[in-house]
Amino acid sequence: MSAADLSADGISWAPRRADPLLVHPTSFHVPAGDVLGVVGPNGAGKSTLLRMIYRFQRPATGRIRVGGADLWEISPREAARKVAAVLQEHASSFGLTVREVVALGRTPFRSGLARTGARDAEKVEAALAQLHLTGLAERDLATLSGGERQRVMVARALAQEPQVLVLDEPTNHLDIRHQLEVLALIRNLDLTIIVSLHDLNMAAEICDQILLLEAGWTRGFGTPDQVLTETAVSHAFRVEARRERLDPSNSQHLSFHLPS
Repeated sequence: MSAADLSADGISWAPRRADPLLVHPTSFHVPAGDVLGVVGPNGAGKSTLLRMIYRFQRPATGRIRVGGADLWEISPREAARKVAAVLQEHASSFGLTVREVVALGRTPFRSGLARTGARDAEKVEAALAQLHLTGLAERDLATLSGGERQRVMVARALAQEPQVLVLDEPTNHLDIRHQLEVLALIRNLDLTIIVSLHDLNMAAEICDQILLLEAGWTRGFGTPDQVLTETAVSHAFRVEARRERLDPSNSQHLSFHLPS
């Protein structure tokens, strides 16, 4: 499965029709194969926005299209072949092994009680290898560390063969080495990726575009240089953000300070 473009046209969300909007009308377009970083302070609406994209919460207004198809007008099975998600919360393992959990990613391709086929097994083994999990394949998921469990969830999503991959804080619980591995994976996957991140310098490094949210409102959308300015970041996060140049690489990064 190859990447597909994703577009959001005026999507918003509230718990009930009469309630205030938690995400105000938001529009953006992500070309196929690009990485969109969704950033903002706690309570900005990042996770709510992602839930609309992976079809957990129906937008109050607007449309989401993947490869031209309206995500909320197609069947759940078809949608699951287009969008996969890796969330911060990990469900109970129910005694399943790592291989069995990753194999759950093949569910959208099965009919009824049909057994897994050769292609399913091939995709599961490839996902295990890609996330360096082959040696853990027969372990009970409950026995793994938080970082290992996160890698299993990413592998399950890859086994799903999506066109769009949604990642909600994918580096949480990971040590530095595995953070770097997941970031390298994000850059190299032939998928359209929507990822929420707290680390703004990390977002600037790996993302083609940035969507900056604050209190449910879009405060910026564009390239990292366009959006992650000192002024915009300072205002959204209520800090003093400064762009500093690192020697000898001459690269730039943001530093953060409490307002004086």
